[in-house]
Amino acid sequence: MPELHRRTGSLYLYGLVWMRIRHFAYVSLMALALTGCNDALDTAQVDLSKVKNKVEQPLPAHILTAMSAKGMDRNSPIMIRIFKEEGAMEIWKAKTDNRFDKIADYKICAWSGRLGPKVKTGDRQAPEGFYDLTRANLNPNSKYYLAINTGFPNRYDAANGRSGSDLMIHGACSSSGCYSMTDQQVLEIYAFARDAFKGGQSTVQLQAFPFRMTAENMVKHRLDSSYDFWKMLKVGYDNFEVTKRPPEVNVCEKKYVFNQQATDGGAFNAAGKCPAMSTPPALTAALSAYGKTYDADYAKAMGKFDGMAWYDPSEAERKAVVAKTRKGRELAYAPTGTSLEAGRMVKVAELEDMMAKRTAQGIAAKSAPGATPLAAAQPQPMAVAAATPAAVATPAVVPVPMPNPLAYTAPEPQETAEVAAKKPFWKFWARN
Repeated sequence: MPELHRRTGSLYLYGLVWMRIRHFAYVSLMALALTGCNDALDTAQVDLSKVKNKVEQPLPAHILTAMSAKGMDRNSPIMIRIFKEEGAMEIWKAKTDNRFDKIADYKICAWSGRLGPKVKTGDRQAPEGFYDLTRANLNPNSKYYLAINTGFPNRYDAANGRSGSDLMIHGACSSSGCYSMTDQQVLEIYAFARDAFKGGQSTVQLQAFPFRMTAENMVKHRLDSSYDFWKMLKVGYDNFEVTKRPPEVNVCEKKYVFNQQATDGGAFNAAGKCPAMSTPPALTAALSAYGKTYDADYAKAMGKFDGMAWYDPSEAERKAVVAKTRKGRELAYAPTGTSLEAGRMVKVAELEDMMAKRTAQGIAAKSAPGATPLAAAQPQPMAVAAATPAAVATPAVVPVPMPNPLAYTAPEPQETAEVAAKKPFWKFWARN
């Protein structure tokens, strides 16, 4: 009898354990299923075969809901940010307080070339810099589903003799100097721009960067031949990070200047001398605080990466890391992968040797006006002063503006649109 009781008890325990395992498995499967549902909702793609009018296709319901939660009007202004190395495109949108917040981000399916600006026709480089997109930049009849012209070359590019044309943000996931998305992605991006133009925004600012311009990234790339160019772009990057408002962009002495107001009747001439300029004191203080944090982070990163620098992979190397994703797709589908996946940190001597071999093999190194040679590159602190034209070498030359130059605001009473358009951009705002 004791043996029988022992066996019965064991069977009972086994039964309890089995029931618990089944219950746990059931709960886990349900959780996984719910997670899958949530992921599907977040990344659901539109069935393009059912889109009757791609030009007027509305934004998905979940994006409109997110807009409402963030205090954004459907037709409020937008801004587009691109980061090559991370392979990321972001849509930022104005809230009711006139500051911008990120409303959507996308993985760039394909971009060609390496990090660094586009210099000439045929170099396969995707543009870097600040570009103004108007309604005329929208191309509803693109052979790549839908397209938005980046506006390259802009005033800076033209002043520096850079050439190229028809560089787009488009669908089809195939690039020769463009930022190519999937058709589903470009359908949404196009809709964001379309709605903003309908709301009265005259220009959408496109900011295209080589990477997120953190102190650590600047240290990693400090030996790149495009570093001086990137320091200049970083001033505009910092202005947006501080204000969350697209900076006003001008060009003089063949350089970008941000949030500067010409004084004494001066004007900005892309190839000419910079006029006397002034900036609101509020931004100077804000950027100063931002700069102190940046300088501390830069010094820390220099210690972390002492004797090391980033190897920027070739387009072929980037394509190799995503080669499997091409299987079963049309030949034109050509994702490139990100530089973060294919690149790596190497010793400075190794990087210099690779660059020398690349040049010896006849591969043109990336170039930019005033580019710093590898051997001569030195660590740089916050880029505000470094990117300032020589004619304006004051301690704080890039202050933070009060207004958002891209947000739509009706002219003040008894003032013509022509007069309003000539006002300093920060006077469009009634309050901070």
